[in-house]
Amino acid sequence: MSKLTEYPTNPNSIENRYRELVNRLRSAEVRFGRAPGSVCLVAVSKTRSPEAIRAIAALRQQDFGENQLQEAIGKVEILFDLDCTWHFIGSIQNNKCRDIATHFDWVHSVDRLKIARRLSNLRPAIAEPLNIFLQINLQEEATKSGIAPGELISLANAVSKLPNLNLRGLMAIPEPEPSFERQRKVFSKLRELQIELNQTLNLTLDCLSMGMTDDLEAAVAEDATHVRVGTAIFGPRDSNK
Repeated sequence: MSKLTEYPTNPNSIENRYRELVNRLRSAEVRFGRAPGSVCLVAVSKTRSPEAIRAIAALRQQDFGENQLQEAIGKVEILFDLDCTWHFIGSIQNNKCRDIATHFDWVHSVDRLKIARRLSNLRPAIAEPLNIFLQINLQEEATKSGIAPGELISLANAVSKLPNLNLRGLMAIPEPEPSFERQRKVFSKLRELQIELNQTLNLTLDCLSMGMTDDLEAAVAEDATHVRVGTAIFGPRDSNK
C-alpha cells in the first residue's frame, strides 16, 4: 500500500470539514430544486488513512472513491467491518480489471469496450452487477482519459448489452474553471449527452458523476447524482503524494 496521509492531529477537524461539506451539498440541493439527499457524496479517500475513513464512516458516510488500486484493496480489506460502498474512479488498465471487478461496487471511469468486457467477464457470479459510468472527455483534452462525445453512442450500445454490468450513466472531469456559469455550461453538456443517449438507444440511464470540491454547486445545478469530493473533507494532500 502506498504511503497514506497522517490522521489529523485535531480529532474533530476531519469531522467538522465533513459536516460543513454535507451542509454545503444539501444547501445546493435546496437552491437548485433538487430533492433533499438526492445527490450521493462520494468521499474521495485516495492516499487517506483507514483511520480517516473510519472517522467519516462514523458520521454515516457510506460511499468512498479510490483510484490507486493496490492501496484501495488494502483499505477495503482493513475496513471489511464497515458498511461501505466502494467506487473506483481512476484510469483502468487491462491487468487491473480482475481486482476492480471483485472489490468495487461502482466504476466511474470506463472508456473502452475492451475494459467493459473484461469487467463483465471477471465480475464474480455471486456479486450483484457492477454499476458503471462511461467517462467522457467533454473538452477532448489530450492529457485526459475518456471517450470523445462522438464515440459515445457506439460504446454505450455495446456496453449496455454486456452481462454482469449495470450501465448507470456518464462521468466527466472538466478543466478547472472559476466561473460558475461556465462550470454549469460544461456540465450541461454531459446532461444533454445522457438525454440524447437515452432517447437514441432507448436506455434508462439515471446517473451523472460530475462535480468536485471547487465546482460542486454547478454540478448539482445540472442534475449530478454523484459528486466526488476529497479536499473539502480530508484537507489538502501532500504535494509529494
